[in-house]
Amino acid sequence: MVSRAERGPLAEWFWTIDRLFLAVFILLLLTGFMLSFAASPAVAERIGLDSFHFVERHALFLIPSLVMMFGLSFLTPRQIRRVAMIMLVVALVMMVLVLFIGMEVKGSRRWISISFLSIQPSEFMKPAFVVVCAWLFAEHQRQPDIPGNLFAMLLFVIVAALLVAEPDLGQTILTTAVWGSMFFMAGMPWLWIVLMAGGAAGFLFFAYSFFPHVAGRIDQFLTGEGNTFQVDTAHDAITRGGWFGMGPGEGVVKRILPDSHTDFVFSVSAEEFGIVFCMALVGLYLFVVMRGLNHAFRDRNDFTRFAVAGLVLQIGFQSIINIGVNLQLLPAKGMTLPLISYGGSSQIAICVTAGFILALTRHRPEQRAQERSLFRSSGHGVPAE
Repeated sequence: MVSRAERGPLAEWFWTIDRLFLAVFILLLLTGFMLSFAASPAVAERIGLDSFHFVERHALFLIPSLVMMFGLSFLTPRQIRRVAMIMLVVALVMMVLVLFIGMEVKGSRRWISISFLSIQPSEFMKPAFVVVCAWLFAEHQRQPDIPGNLFAMLLFVIVAALLVAEPDLGQTILTTAVWGSMFFMAGMPWLWIVLMAGGAAGFLFFAYSFFPHVAGRIDQFLTGEGNTFQVDTAHDAITRGGWFGMGPGEGVVKRILPDSHTDFVFSVSAEEFGIVFCMALVGLYLFVVMRGLNHAFRDRNDFTRFAVAGLVLQIGFQSIINIGVNLQLLPAKGMTLPLISYGGSSQIAICVTAGFILALTRHRPEQRAQERSLFRSSGHGVPAE
């Protein structure tokens, strides 16, 4: 145990970090590793790989994931903002390169191969985009003459255009929902709310009209006709598990469920560990979102408030999309369950998100006292870092 009397960097970090947040993030990571034993061997065997191929790779991804999460959690909000800016620029450049030299999988170009690694740049773009937009919104709040909101809109248009070009409409919807929520927190005028709602409706109509795979999935969801093997099999896995599951390793439906280690790991967990386990998993995500929003609403600093809210909502919305697809509440869409599903880019990027959250929610008495003093003396909002 680290003593409160110590004043070293590690002791300061331990006593200022939100330890409940940290515990939940680590618990989700370990749960994902445990579920990889249940969900991935059948997939590996179907494609001719060693049974524990994905388990071993999942374990390998845990190392850089934990390093990123813990390393970033030591940074100050100012340093987080700078890291996010660099990460966003690199990610956007790579997203442009993906359109030309990326690997095409199922009609989409989302991955770029570097040596023996396959990287999905859009995953790393998401947390960086949230932090940078939070800073832009905060700057506009601090000085209305600064066109921070306008720059945030332009940045959103660039990001959305690159995602649609891949195409990755699921990530586009997720990014739009998070960005819109942050803009709403920043005081979006009602006119903009109406315009954004109209734009979202127009985008969905555009996607339905010009992307056959999107139209097919929506039609399948609404009519129940067509190739619904994935979602039907996922539903069978959930219902077969019942309240307490078939037991570890006893799942049967998972053996024929495509993408059981990524998009449909929630269904595998339901089959083997039951609905009660899945409800506990949902509770962990709910805890992350509610605790993060609680931090955000209590924080006087506009930048940290917007950033923390956006980051936890990103985790929450992504979880809702993944679980909603598994439960047949949403049209089929390939999106990982944060910290649980297999996937190196996704896992490391979510740990970057967790690291940002931990850093921004650390208790800094000196900084808070300075902010309160500035707030009282200026009569305006607390300046963003």
